[in-house]
Amino acid sequence: MSKIPMTLAGERALREELARLKQVERPRIIQAIAEAREHGDLKENAEYHAAREQQGFCEGRVKDIEGKLSFAQVIDITQIENTGKVIFGVTVTILSLATGQTVIYRIVGEDEADVKNGKISVTSPIARALIGKEVGDEVSVQTPGGIVEYEIEAVVYI
Repeated sequence: MSKIPMTLAGERALREELARLKQVERPRIIQAIAEAREHGDLKENAEYHAAREQQGFCEGRVKDIEGKLSFAQVIDITQIENTGKVIFGVTVTILSLATGQTVIYRIVGEDEADVKNGKISVTSPIARALIGKEVGDEVSVQTPGGIVEYEIEAVVYI
């Protein structure tokens, strides 16, 4: 498997979720299974089956996070010289040439993406079009609604 790029904040969030799953959720689920077993017949015990299903989801998520962290390539954008180029981790301001609307995005890892909060995945069509470009460059992005053109107004390394 190849490296998975993520920001410092993204790595921290995954580590916090992993700790919560292992230290809070696992014990809670184990307790729920134990209580459900006390009720007797496991074949028709809905509480037992629900707790076992939660355990499966929890353990699956733990494995997923551990896998991502083992292949993580944490990129601290503040330690990289600002060349003005759009790279992973930067905050970029773009202007839609069709509408004149300005949008600000931070290019982050897939697990960190949250468009409502201005964070787009490095694998998104917009991010892929922006990577390697500089302030003043125009980029075309293929969207479901057709090609949209943007101009890069600012690139901030924070």
